[in-house]
Amino acid sequence: ARRPVTRRRPPPERVTPAVRQLLAALGDVPVVVLGRYRDVLAWNTAGHALFAGHLAPDAPERTGQRPNLARLVFLDPHTRELYADWPAKARAVVATLRMASGRHPDDPGLATLVGELSLHSTEFAAWWADQRVKAGGDAVYEMRHPLVGAMTVTHQALLTEDDQHVVVATTEPGSASHAAMTLLTHTTATARRESPARG
Repeated sequence: ARRPVTRRRPPPERVTPAVRQLLAALGDVPVVVLGRYRDVLAWNTAGHALFAGHLAPDAPERTGQRPNLARLVFLDPHTRELYADWPAKARAVVATLRMASGRHPDDPGLATLVGELSLHSTEFAAWWADQRVKAGGDAVYEMRHPLVGAMTVTHQALLTEDDQHVVVATTEPGSASHAAMTLLTHTTATARRESPARG
């Protein structure tokens, strides 16, 4: 008789020093580092402000309790409202998870995430069953930020050797979106610098 195959979860993902340097070097440009399950492994101050300002700044440092982009997009009202064309963003997340499942077909963590999202989101379940969903390259989204209003933001994902995605968010120089992004990053950075003094 064959022994059942035990599928072990890979060890917790970590961000390399080189990627941390990239986060620091990009400064006021919003950056988020995503793992194989779309867990948020790291973000800079601007990335936190743009994508998840309603969460604690140190949330990615809590291994086992990290925010997950797929869960946020499908199950978090704040993130859902952040995208004017939410279905486009949601379908992109589904496509990315599908690609990850192709690269890691026996990963129990990924299977658990897909099962959870299928159970709690009818949209996810329908789009996951749609084999035509494909991942694209750079994506442009109309984001409705609660602090600075509407912005047209380009999301560019860079794949690292560790199969992590470094998502960089940019706006067109000189545009109203660029001005709004600058206001957001400066306001957030100032508030973070002042918060320890208030404590």
